[in-house]
Amino acid sequence: MTELTTDSRVDRPTETHKTSRHDLKNDASRGTVARHPSSGDVAWAVALGALVLLAALPFVFMAVTSVQETMRMTATLNTADFTLDNYVRLFLENKFAQALLTSVIVVVIACVLNIVVCSMAAFAFEKNPFPGSEAVFWIYIATMMVPGQVTLIPLYGIIRDLGLLNTHLALALPVVNAFGVFLIRQFMKGIPNDLLDAARIDGATDFRIFLRIVIPLVRPVIVALAVFTFLSTWNDFLWPLVSITDAGMETVTLAAANLQGRFTTDYGLVMAGATVTFLVPLTLYVLLQRQFVEGIVSSGVKG
Repeated sequence: MTELTTDSRVDRPTETHKTSRHDLKNDASRGTVARHPSSGDVAWAVALGALVLLAALPFVFMAVTSVQETMRMTATLNTADFTLDNYVRLFLENKFAQALLTSVIVVVIACVLNIVVCSMAAFAFEKNPFPGSEAVFWIYIATMMVPGQVTLIPLYGIIRDLGLLNTHLALALPVVNAFGVFLIRQFMKGIPNDLLDAARIDGATDFRIFLRIVIPLVRPVIVALAVFTFLSTWNDFLWPLVSITDAGMETVTLAAANLQGRFTTDYGLVMAGATVTFLVPLTLYVLLQRQFVEGIVSSGVKG
């Protein structure tokens, strides 16, 4: 009887203590829910909202102008003036679909070339170093500081001597650069060498290790590099302008620029071309934004 009384006396404070902690959590949660935003939070929200609206205003203006027949740089929100005639003329009269197809082909070739070359070079520099590889790597990285305009004429001469002018390959080759090697190499620093050594002990060749082990592990940064390559190739204007003389090989940037007349400009038609050109990379980024951010963050952390 005495033991039962003692146990009950010991248990009661424990139950009371648990109840009090539970009540405290509920009180804290109630306090968190009931907390009102401060004036500073409201000010930050208003400021950020204003910046978002300011950044989105040019795109809204572009989209609204694209559905209006206008020869002036104006836009009205009268839905009665909205029409899709500009988009019909864009694809039927100006052969914009051919330019889109050309750009898609060039982008695919550029992405494949850049990913294959940069990933293999990064693997050689990071996981299979050779005498002087570090010096070669930093010399290669130093080429990123050379403006593209400086190498434009020598690059044109090389492409001309190879007989690649007015081809898809001519537009894709200059995309391969040191940035992709640097980005993937930073990510590969996080791959333990013991994992690769274990594969070598099991008899795996370097190519098999690269293909079966390294590539799956660096997939996020490959997606990030693909997005970078896509954007730089899709938006490139100067190199296609120099290397392309055939009207059938125009990219979207050249086709959009040619929509502007010499004496008069149909701004509705121009904005329709700009809208189509803008929607393609936007859609790609929305679909791959998670992998893109993961690749960039991981490269920075693991490097």
